[in-house]
Amino acid sequence: MFAKAVHAAALFISLAAGSALAAEPAWIVRKVEIDDLKAVVATVEPVRQVPARARIGGTILELKVREGDRVARGDRIALVVDQKLSLQIQALDARIQAQQAQRDQARIDFDRAEDLRKSGSGTQARLDEARTRLDVAERTARALRSERDVIVQQSAEGAVLAPGAGRVLKVPVGVGSVVLPGDPVATVATEDYILRLQLPERHARFMKAGDTILVGARGLDPGAREILRPGKVQLVYPEIDQGRVIADVEIAGLGDYFVGERTRVHVPTGKRDSMVVPNGYVYRRYGVSYVKLEDGAEVVVQVGVPAAAGMEILSGLRFGDRIVKP
Repeated sequence: MFAKAVHAAALFISLAAGSALAAEPAWIVRKVEIDDLKAVVATVEPVRQVPARARIGGTILELKVREGDRVARGDRIALVVDQKLSLQIQALDARIQAQQAQRDQARIDFDRAEDLRKSGSGTQARLDEARTRLDVAERTARALRSERDVIVQQSAEGAVLAPGAGRVLKVPVGVGSVVLPGDPVATVATEDYILRLQLPERHARFMKAGDTILVGARGLDPGAREILRPGKVQLVYPEIDQGRVIADVEIAGLGDYFVGERTRVHVPTGKRDSMVVPNGYVYRRYGVSYVKLEDGAEVVVQVGVPAAAGMEILSGLRFGDRIVKP
């Protein structure tokens, strides 16, 4: 008895659900104005490419990065050594030692002249002359030490530092290469990436900052089923380059792309009439898209890109067809 009651309840619920579904009105396919999307190719570009330059001339003694490595701001990526600087430091050390000896002798002469002046045996002129020689010796010693500090600082600037956090794109030099001050040792792409696209200039009036576009499959893989993601136009360049309008698109999740990698984007270039069915009416089976008519027949349809009201239907339906959810 209990099993029969459960079966009867389940049958009642099933019939009630079927009645509710049957009672749901059919959707009538109508003409809808949608954005006319144009498929173009965009490339992944870093927001900035910053060169890490040598601050002194010399020979690269150490190179710690290669293409593809990630670096943080201030990381040492190379070391440039100028052998002439070490020789100059050695020469200055010798001059400083000689000058210190002269200063010590000038101090002794000044102390002697001061004692003789106090005892009345020496003259004031001789004391003034000794004081002048001592002042000149001390200032010369300080100048030599300052000159040495400058050369030591130049040697310390042989470390080539990363100008910002990001990925190393190019390393045009190697260990043993000779570089001049200002020569690039590596090029670092910042962590932020954008999509850069180009459109014919006839579409320039449709493109403006803030527009939403759809980004498709990466790498132009023809076998991949596109999963479109929204992106936002960040900047439209005011200059037309060789009949092309250039724009930068911001989209999340570009950190793992290769710089220069191409991807499809769909850009609105006006309005057009089309048929759009709400989400939930199109279903797929074995890689084919279907729509169910009100009379129960299944129709194979070709879908376009997602629209604001649902999914665009390119073929398979006619205006006025009545469809239901599967």
